[in-house]
Amino acid sequence: MKKSEKKENIKKENVKGLDKKRAKEEKKEELTLKEDEVREVIVEKSAGFNFIEVVIIMIITLIFGGLAGAFIMYTAGNQMFLPTMENGDKVPSELVEFLEVYNELKENYYDTIDPKELSESGIKGLLSYLGDPFSSYMSEEETEAFNQQVAGYYVGIGAEVAQYTDGRVVIHSLFDNGAAMNAGLMVDDQIIKVENESVEGMELSDISDLLKGAEGTSVNVTILRGEEEMNFTLVRRKVDIKSVTSDVIETEDKKIGKITIDIFAENTYDQFEQELTKLEADGIEALIIDVRNNAGGHLSVVENIASLFIPKGHVIYQLETKGIKQPIYSTSNSTFKLPVVVLINGASASASEILAAALKESYGATLVGTTTYGKGTVQTTHTLSSGSQIKYTIQKWLTPNGNWVNEKGIDPDIEVKKEDGDFSIEADGSTDQVLDKAIEVLTTE
Repeated sequence: MKKSEKKENIKKENVKGLDKKRAKEEKKEELTLKEDEVREVIVEKSAGFNFIEVVIIMIITLIFGGLAGAFIMYTAGNQMFLPTMENGDKVPSELVEFLEVYNELKENYYDTIDPKELSESGIKGLLSYLGDPFSSYMSEEETEAFNQQVAGYYVGIGAEVAQYTDGRVVIHSLFDNGAAMNAGLMVDDQIIKVENESVEGMELSDISDLLKGAEGTSVNVTILRGEEEMNFTLVRRKVDIKSVTSDVIETEDKKIGKITIDIFAENTYDQFEQELTKLEADGIEALIIDVRNNAGGHLSVVENIASLFIPKGHVIYQLETKGIKQPIYSTSNSTFKLPVVVLINGASASASEILAAALKESYGATLVGTTTYGKGTVQTTHTLSSGSQIKYTIQKWLTPNGNWVNEKGIDPDIEVKKEDGDFSIEADGSTDQVLDKAIEVLTTE
């Protein structure tokens, strides 16, 4: 049996709530990485945003208006205000007291108050009232990072950086055609300065803040390669993030393709289709789709991926809005007929659950692993006039058979779990028992 090379587990900063633990090969000495080790790309996308709250995202046309367009007119004499909307209508009566409190605190509180932060706290309070962990407020910075994440790209130098327990910061991997690769940086180069500022003693998140910046701007990075100190000027630019990888597993009896999906970003469908086409050209006889530790993403993307397998006219999932159900059907003329196994675990959420349920109930795939997270709602975003966003729940989603998996998850057909509860893929260098079971299922069919 031919498998991917065993890799050592590397922990990343948990900036997404269900951030995937990626196993990386340690090429030199074996050193334990710090708990808060992060990729530059992940740090630039996080800033306090919990990605498990995202799961399914439907980006809709952003409509400006409502409270974002409200303004307050003051009289010089007594500081009374006459709240109106931009269209001239009065602010609804139930909001008048809200604005009165805002104005009273801003003008008369004994200590200094930041009006923007006061306003943001009020918005957060409105969302908190919903009691919905998946409805939240994102600042302008968090909004930018979030949009990059679900778009499948980030702006930076195109390198993954790691920090060891001894404080050293090194280039851990390079993105194809990124600024770092094109400039000649190499894996294991030690970063010692950024903009001539020593990084010694700094946290990795702070170093990442120095590396990130607007597209087209430059940053000077000083590295140590062996005994030689070298300087590089890198121009930050947009880098596509690869969210889909594939491999061929050959057994004595069968040639099996394996596709891993890390996130359902805007560019994930194109990547998935390319990898699937490549595997089919290689003559695979069965397919494994791995969505373990995949916390979700775009609803339309998972719909398109499912349509590559599910025949036209069959249900992919259902949407429920205030009690009204709407089946979503496959519109493609799928010709894929091979056996499929989907690998799932407790960190498979949202879009991952949609795909697993769709392939199980409308295609006949087998689910192997452990029960999924259980996220059965759909969120949308609305951009405010400040550039910040609110994210809130608008619908439920149901499986093709009408099951709502919220807070229950999807049970596997074949349960396989490690005794220590660690479902990281080959995290400790041991055999991936879930993958082995999937191979067994496919070779005995």
